[in-house]
Formats: sequence, C-alpha cells, structure tokens
Amino acid sequence: MAKNLVIVESPSKTKPIEKYLGSDYHVVSSKGHIRDLSTKGKFGFGVDVENGFTPDYVTIKGKKKVIDELKKDVKNSKFVYLATDPDREGEAISWHLYDCLGLNDSNSLRVVFNEITKSAVLEAFKHSRKIDQNLVNSQETRRILDRIIGFRLSKLMQAKTDGSSAGRVQSVALKLVVDREREIEKFNPEEYWTIQGIFNDFEAELYGFKNDKIEIKDEVEANKILSKLSNSFEIENVDKKVQNRKSKFPYITSTLQQDASNKLGFNARKTMSIAQKLYEGIELADETVGSITYMRTDSVRLSDEFVSATLKYIEAKYGKEYKGHVKVSKKTENVQDAHEGIRPTSINRDPLSVKPYLTPDEYKLYKMIYYRALSSLMNDAKTENTTVTLNNNNYKFKVNGQVLIFDGYLKVYQEYEDIENTILPSFENYKSNVIVAKDITKEQHFTKAPARYTEAKLIKEMEELGIGRPSTYAKTMDTLKSRGYVTIVDKKFIPTEIGIEITDKLQECFSHLINVKYTADMETDLDKIATGDAVWNDVLAKFYDEFAPAVTTAFSKMEKKAPEETGEKCPECGNPLVIRKGKYGKFVACSNYPECKYIKNEPKEIVEICDCPNCDGKIIEKKSKRGKVFYGCNNYPKCKTAYWDKPIDEKCPNCEGMLTIKKDQIKCSSCDYTKEK
Repeated sequence: MAKNLVIVESPSKTKPIEKYLGSDYHVVSSKGHIRDLSTKGKFGFGVDVENGFTPDYVTIKGKKKVIDELKKDVKNSKFVYLATDPDREGEAISWHLYDCLGLNDSNSLRVVFNEITKSAVLEAFKHSRKIDQNLVNSQETRRILDRIIGFRLSKLMQAKTDGSSAGRVQSVALKLVVDREREIEKFNPEEYWTIQGIFNDFEAELYGFKNDKIEIKDEVEANKILSKLSNSFEIENVDKKVQNRKSKFPYITSTLQQDASNKLGFNARKTMSIAQKLYEGIELADETVGSITYMRTDSVRLSDEFVSATLKYIEAKYGKEYKGHVKVSKKTENVQDAHEGIRPTSINRDPLSVKPYLTPDEYKLYKMIYYRALSSLMNDAKTENTTVTLNNNNYKFKVNGQVLIFDGYLKVYQEYEDIENTILPSFENYKSNVIVAKDITKEQHFTKAPARYTEAKLIKEMEELGIGRPSTYAKTMDTLKSRGYVTIVDKKFIPTEIGIEITDKLQECFSHLINVKYTADMETDLDKIATGDAVWNDVLAKFYDEFAPAVTTAFSKMEKKAPEETGEKCPECGNPLVIRKGKYGKFVACSNYPECKYIKNEPKEIVEICDCPNCDGKIIEKKSKRGKVFYGCNNYPKCKTAYWDKPIDEKCPNCEGMLTIKKDQIKCSSCDYTKEK
C-alpha cells in the first residue's frame, strides 16, 4: 500500500521522524539543497536581468541521483509532505523540491516544526499548509543579490587588487574591522590620574570637589590635591538600595555564537555545527530525539507549552519564590517571530541526564542553552548595593559595595554570569563620623584605544546594525579568515594589507552601496518581500539600476595595483621580474609582458605529511591540475594512495585506516569513524 512521503533536509532526521509518524509514512532526505543558480547568461549570473531578473536553476553537482530517487519515491506515494527547515532557506528548498519533482497543490503540502520531538512533529502535521511564496521570493532575492554583487565585485577585485572576493555582507563586515583598526592607529592616549584613600577593609576613590566632578590631567595637579588632604575622612552619606538583577532572554543565533565564543572558546562555525547536531537528534537510551529547538533564529519567544512546563519545574525543584514570568522583548524590528528562541525541547531533560550520550563539546553547548532558557523564566536576583560617600576637605571620595541577598535566576546561571560580593564594613558602628585612612595614593593612567573586534563582538555589532541574518554570521566570519582579509591575534581580528586594500578600493566607487545603512536597508526590503509588502523583482531592479553603472565606471576608472617587483632582472630581455597572479596562484614573470613571455620556474618545495600506509613512500602535499591541494604518495604512479583531506599520523581505532582532518573534524578514510578535533 502506498505511503505518505515526507521529505526533510538532513538524513539524520529521517529515522526519528518516521518513528513518530508511524507506519503510514516514509521519511526521506534531500540532503540539503538540490538546485542553485546556473552560471549562464550575462556575467554568469544565472539570472536574466533584462527580463524581470528571471533565475535559471540547475541541479547541483552530485544531486541528480538524489533527485531521481526522490522522483521514484514520489511516484510510489499517495501524498507528499515537504518538511525542510523552518526558515526562509528551508522554504526555498521546499519550493525547489516542489518544482523539480513535479508536485502540485493537490498532492503535496508544506510542514514546519521548530523541534524534532514526537509532540512537535505530530502537531505540525495538523497544521500543514501550502508553500509560502513570499518567503521563497525573499530567500531567492537574497541569493540573486549575493550572486550579482559577489560575481561582479569579486571579478573587479581580482582584476584590480590582490584580493580574491567581495560580497554584500562580507565587505561591510570587513569595513567595520578596517575602520576600527584606523581608529586605533589615529588614537592618541591621554594621561589622567586617580587618587585613592586606602583603608583597612576597602579603598575609596576621589570623584569630585564640592558638588562638581573632578578630572586630574597630570601629576602636578594630583600632587596639588594630595597636599590638601589629611588622613581623616568624614562619613558624609551611606546609601543602601535593594536592586533587582534580571535574567537574560533565551538565546538567539547571534547571542549563542557570542557566548559560545566568550565562555566556551568556540568559533561561530563550530558552534553552529554542534547546535545542528543537537537540533537534528541525539540517541538516548530509549529514543532518538532533537534536544534543542531550531538554532537559526532571531526571536526570543518561547512556546506556551514550554513556558508552562518550565514554570512548574522551577516551582517543584527550587521553590515558588524562584518562579518568574515571561519577559517581553522590545526589539521587534526585522524579527522572524514565527520562530522561537533556542531552548531545550524538554525542560526535564537536564544536562546531567543526557551527558553520557553527548560529546564533551555537545554537552558544554547543550548545558549553556538549557540553563539560559531555564533561567529566563526564573525570578530576579536581588542585591543590596551600598554607596558610601566620604568627605576630605571638600574633596569627595566614593566606595561601592554589593551583597547578593536572593540568588533568583543565578541559582542555575551563576556559572555563566559574573557577580562578586563586595562586602563593606558596617559604617553605623563607628562611634564618631570620622574614619582614618592608612594611606592616600595617586596613580597614573592613560586612556585606551577602542578594542579590536573579536569574533563574538563583530557578530554582536553586525546584529545591532542589522547587517546579515542568523544564517550568515558564521559564514561571514569564515570568509574573512579564509580569504586572508584578517588575521587573528589573541582572538582579535586585525585586517591584513589585502583586507585594507579591498576595503579602500570598494569605497572608491561603491561607498553608496557598500556601507552599513544600505546593507541594513536591504535586509528591511527582504523582510518586506517576505511579508508581501514589496515585489521581489522591483527591489532587484532598483538595486541593479544603481549597481550596474557603478561597476562599469569602476572597471574603467579604478587604478590597477602595480605588480610587486622581485628585485631580479628578466634573463631574456633585462626588464624587472614581477610577481603576478594566475588562475592557480602567484608566479614570477617578466614585467614586459606580452612582448616578453618569460616565466620563472620555481623549484617546488616538498612538504612531507606522514608515512604512506600502503608502501614505503611518504604522503606529500600536491596540487591538482586545477590548483586544488591534495595529499598523495611520492611513489606515484606505482602507489596511487591519495586523500583530499590532510592525513594525520594516527590510525583509526575501528579499522586501522588512515585518519584525516578537515576543519575541526577528524574522520577515517576507510570507514564511518569521526570525532571532533
């Protein structure tokens, strides 16, 4: 008997979802995207810009077999449910499947669930719907924009600079890094001094004279003030206030990436990779279940069911006084509120209970997500803050103390949030109103330049400025690093010469397009397309009318960077030799090209990686005809051992095969064994 077919993106989702739905359903995977823009037509855009920006889609390389299998599954099914991820990209993938597999509204529907649990999946199938074409249009407009800008600006940068690429979001993010570096270079430190009264149990700092604040510019001024002070201080005022300390909202994509960087040392790509695994499902003792909700979101909303269950959990485990309430975010602009914040799929699945089933990194990230969501629904912490003002010959000193009097949400979240008790003596115990200092000191300081961006701070800045979306942050960080536009020193981004050159060249001709405001406004336009308040090809036409002439002008007027001379002379014509850029990397050639076509043949450096596992040779670094690095035996062609990923001198614990490394994952070249680096 024919079954209902469900198509998801990831193969890891198929088994748990099929189990939830029962015997009438067959769940298969598209393994991600199946189609993309072709490279045909004007400038290889794969878009007919003269006819309403009509896109031309082609099957992604290697996906024909997947599509053929899906077509067979559709033919043998009575109904098809498209259950790709719950965001605009997922909506677009569903539309591509719908179009490519020849589906129609009578034999298919779209299903969206924010978590992979039985209750969420079954509930989602009760609310299946048609594909939202507005969401599809928004996503495809983003893709077309990125293709047009990326192709044209990258070609321009390759022709005029040493850079290899430019893009709508990446180039604005790079500009933030370059602008910050220039702020640092221009910064002139200013001297200032502080004066402290040193007492047995605390220190008090000078802040004012009479009713005015005071700034001490140099040592002469500091010494002048010191000469007017005695060791006796009058207790002028003791102010005590109880203040509430509120918990934070549940994680969204950007805040998760920031905290994972600051608290766990994960980069954005690693964070999203681990979160993807937690979302798609972990194997517990008796079930496979998604442990967190969808991790690409900019909404902090929590479902009513989760809120209700969590408030009951808090009251039962910690007491009624710890039970809080749902906080409402004031930030609603550009938020896709159909999503939830990132949270555990069950509050009863506490970190310790699932720790045996997770890798150490998965456990760290899950624990942080779990306690952030739990604490967001707990009561405020309360601190008693004491401010003491001391008077010394009309010079005012101040000291602050803080004592936690009710831990509230910090009961579960103190590990992730710094709070220190600063206990002051009881000033009411002094018989007189005077306290004597052990010493009064002065200290020189200098103002500090703005801090360079860390990955976490750059993501935070991009989010606050409205640049990019949850799915773009990690990719943007990777691009800046992989293109050599930034270097990382002490986790801080420093622009390279190429990064600065790219930014300056783009600003010569595209300052009206490659800037924060234009990029943020474009995100707003994409949101309007998603809600049906803007027409997708009208947005593209308006953009292209500005962009195309600017590119034409740039190709003709932008000065090309002169090639770097090596200091050698051409052996054939005597002109200087220079470093040129070719399809497969840099090479040394005559500056008198095309009259002289001399190219210097550089001796190739042999980089040994490890012993060959199949002969007595060595695995060395090689390059394919297209310039791609791979690793093969130096006894080729007698030994044809080769790997695309870099081998490491370690055997697989399962099959004794060669282990290779790619990014942060180690995998076996012979079996399915994998582990995190």
